[in-house]
Parts: sequence; structure tokens; C-alpha cells
Amino acid sequence: MSTQYECLKSADLYAEAFGVAPPEKLPGKEVWPRQQGLFIRKAASAEVESPEAQIPSHEAESAASATPAEPWVMQLVQGQFGLVPTWVKSASDAKLRSTKLAVTRYETMSTATPTRETWLNAQRCIIPMQAFLEDDWRSGKAVPTRIARVDGKPMGVAGLWERWTQGDQEIVSYTLLTVNANSHALMNRYGQNGNEKRMPAILNEGAYGAWLTAPLEKAREFMRAYPTQLLLANPVQKK
Repeated sequence: MSTQYECLKSADLYAEAFGVAPPEKLPGKEVWPRQQGLFIRKAASAEVESPEAQIPSHEAESAASATPAEPWVMQLVQGQFGLVPTWVKSASDAKLRSTKLAVTRYETMSTATPTRETWLNAQRCIIPMQAFLEDDWRSGKAVPTRIARVDGKPMGVAGLWERWTQGDQEIVSYTLLTVNANSHALMNRYGQNGNEKRMPAILNEGAYGAWLTAPLEKAREFMRAYPTQLLLANPVQKK
């Protein structure tokens, strides 16, 4: 699937749609691999108050699966789109790998070398987006197409995040999780012919906190194709 998506249209939408404090500065309108984007993760209250927290967030209501003795918040963080595993040896190697790790198949996230430890450490996140871009190849040529919610509201896509450090260098990064879309009435139109059809693992609005806090054995239950009737596709008009 495509590795390009649109950020939210305004800073206030982060608070309205996800209950996190809006960022002081928005990233660019569209995000590609290696570029900076925003994602939401579970964090301890103390971490949000520490200097390490890039963007502070107010305390979210605990999900049913969260432990009351361990208060947590939904924290909005800036990071690089394209995961950098902790075992990467250099920043230059990190840049090379990040392009290939912008998108991860959920079926292999727990076994693939780049994401296995990240998954086992429950470093799950939500990637806010207004829309994502896919190529329609049905005509024989790639026609860029914008996929968004029918109601125009932001989408929260499941992902994984990681922090790579070496000396005084640090890269916070994330990857977007995808699910099979071969049987999806809309998304099976996109991607090159003969290839497996994939789509982002779009979360239901009421599942954001549960995705971040669910026990490992339950987290896979969130990996489902988003209903066709809730999505709208429009070809992108070239200027």
C-alpha cells in the first residue's frame, strides 16, 4: 500500500478527536517516509511531566484494561515516519531502513526481526491522519486517490513506535500497521494488479485507549479492515 498520508487539518482536531493537547506546530500537510509526523502513545504521568516528553498531553481516562495503580496518559509525540529498530548501528543505516519500515504487515509484526521486540514491549501507538493516498491501477496507469472517512473526521491508525539512541543521537520513530484488504469492497481496487491488497489498520473511535493498553494476547483483535461504507475515495486532481 501507499506510504503517504495527510496530517490533521488543524491543531485543535488533535484535542477534539483524540483528547490530547494540540501540538505547538503542525507538521507538513502530507507525510512520507523519513519525514517528521505525529503519533499518540501511552505514557506514564511522570514521563509526560519530564523534559523528555516532546509534546505534553492532559491525562486521559483509563481504559478498562489499564491498572488503576499505574496512571497513564495519551501523549502526542513527534517522530520520524519509518521505524528504526534499536539494534541499528548508525544514523545512516537508520535512514536506509526507515523507508522500508514505514508500513508493517500486522501478521508479521510479532515475528519479523525489525518489529518483534517493539511488539513484545507493547510500544503501540495511534497515527492521526486526515486521509491516506493509494494508487488506482485499474486503467493501467497509477491514478493517485485520496481515501478518507465519509464524515470527514480524522482517522486513528494503529502503529508501533520505537526510540533509537547512540551516544547523544536519538531518533523517535513509528510504523503504520496494515491488514489484508483482498475482500474489502473499496480497498481491493488499489495497489498493483496481482499483488495482495492492503489497507491501514484504522481503529474505531471508541477503541483508542483500549488499543494502547490491551494485554498483548488481546491486541491482535484490533487488527480488522475498516467498514467499506465509512470510507470515501476520490482521485487526486493534479495542479
